[in-house]
Amino acid sequence: MKCGIEIHQRLDTNKLFCSCPSKLIENAPVDMLIQRRLHPVLSELGEFDKAALEEFQKDRVYEYSGYNACNCLVETDEEPPHRMNQEALNIALEIAMHLNAKPVDEVHVMRKIVIDGSNTSGFQRTAIIALNGYVETSRGKVSIPQIAIEEESSGIIESSDKKVSYRLDRLGVPLVEVSTDPDIKDGPHLLEVAEKIGMIMRATGKVARGLGTIRQDVNVSIEGGARVEIKGAQDLKMLALLVENEVHRQHELIEISKKIDRNKDKNKIKPDFVNLTSLFSKTESQLISSGLQKGQIILAVALSGLAGLIGHEIQPGRRFGTELSDYAKTAGVKGVIHSDEDLSKYKISESEIDAIKRSLAINKGHAFVMVVAEELIARNALNKVIDRIIAKSVLEETRRANPDGTSSYMRPLPGKARLYPETDILPIIIDEKILKEIKESKSESLEDKKQKLLKLLNTEMADKILKSRDAILFERIVGATQLQTTATIVATTLTNTAISLRREGFDIEGLKEKFPDLFKEYELGKFVKAAIPEILKLMSKGKTLEQTLDEGRLRKISGKELEKIAKENSYDVQKIMQKYRLQVEPGDVVKLKK
Repeated sequence: MKCGIEIHQRLDTNKLFCSCPSKLIENAPVDMLIQRRLHPVLSELGEFDKAALEEFQKDRVYEYSGYNACNCLVETDEEPPHRMNQEALNIALEIAMHLNAKPVDEVHVMRKIVIDGSNTSGFQRTAIIALNGYVETSRGKVSIPQIAIEEESSGIIESSDKKVSYRLDRLGVPLVEVSTDPDIKDGPHLLEVAEKIGMIMRATGKVARGLGTIRQDVNVSIEGGARVEIKGAQDLKMLALLVENEVHRQHELIEISKKIDRNKDKNKIKPDFVNLTSLFSKTESQLISSGLQKGQIILAVALSGLAGLIGHEIQPGRRFGTELSDYAKTAGVKGVIHSDEDLSKYKISESEIDAIKRSLAINKGHAFVMVVAEELIARNALNKVIDRIIAKSVLEETRRANPDGTSSYMRPLPGKARLYPETDILPIIIDEKILKEIKESKSESLEDKKQKLLKLLNTEMADKILKSRDAILFERIVGATQLQTTATIVATTLTNTAISLRREGFDIEGLKEKFPDLFKEYELGKFVKAAIPEILKLMSKGKTLEQTLDEGRLRKISGKELEKIAKENSYDVQKIMQKYRLQVEPGDVVKLKK
């Protein structure tokens, strides 16, 4: 196996080629609605990119929702891009330095053809900013041949065969892209590499945090297979499973191809399509009858020597027939029906199955595939099925990561024909002055941060904070307020308590700006550690700290009042804590007992 990863991380700045803020709009009215059709253009090599051509053949309309608060004429592609955001470029260069990469002398922006509608212009602007980096791992050094900065795509709202809707608030947000060589050994090593690079980027404190701000594309191939890019893997825990399933898929496809070759039936697989519409005039199949009511036809093709192979499982829950269906869908059909599946689930009767076999002259060892669609779409879909069967066993392609760890076909793997120079942006010189400024303002390295944390926390908690989205907040609370004595309590609150309360439905995110002041009050002895969850619950409902302490009876009991309680309860720590757990520190009672 060969495996590499591309990590895309949003930066916490304004957009890359205009001054619009990088904020996502929630529940706001749409200020502009744009519809476009996109088409491919020739590259500098005089070629069309095959991935772009396949998208173009879908003949879709793309609709974009725009917002005045975060969109301008640049995002709508009605004016040229502005100069690249220098702050974003500097952050990307700083990340490159942390990854041991060498910054380039000049940054040249390129246009990468992307006509799936995710960019209004039909291309994405991208630029290489550093080369030849690496990251150290437990399994050896993993090379990072290049680091790039690019603009984020539009966010998809919904998709159908003829129309895809996007929102423009996300378009143009700066991304840093880190690409490794295929040095990754296996699934667990992939997870380690992804976590390490992600932590290095987050340690700068200058990248965006939250769901969707970082994503991974995984490249996998095996001997006899081909390079496949799996896009959109957001859950790190699924990376190992994605790789395992892709290795299995490629292996099974190679085995299927050998069987087709061994039967010498590959050349007999021809696009001899048969119209079976008349066979289903009285069908009970809702799928077929609804298509017929729309004026669609039923088109089928016999596949010599493929009986049993179309139903062969190539990924958990996904068969070779599923793979063929993915290809057919790119022509506009909903899917395919094939002879290796249980046709009774479509309510296709035994007599109808017999009629299909007679019409297609199905013999032993033959299979069939059929589709329900308009005639031109149906023919295109079956042609794609035939092309996929007689093609190389494993194709270079881009696949979509599914939530269950499998993947689905998206489009052919893009090639060098998709890039050409951006003529609206001058090259950016990276001189010694810029590099010096970046080095002087450069954040601590990941290892330096870890060593500093280990002076305050145990190893497990230090690792949790390093991986936490609140690592910078922890530094701010402990560093700015000098609360080293309560560092563990702060860390526990951020990594355990806040997460548990959020799962219970409490809005803790809105409180985090108050955390530095909250822990100052804790240091002053206003409340005890055990009361923190209850205090956060009440404060999340809009109460001030003082209101919370009074109304919740959560003020710390100490001094003479504590002495009185201790005497009344015979200095029995367990008994006192049962009554005053949220107001008394057990250590204070132990001291009185002594």
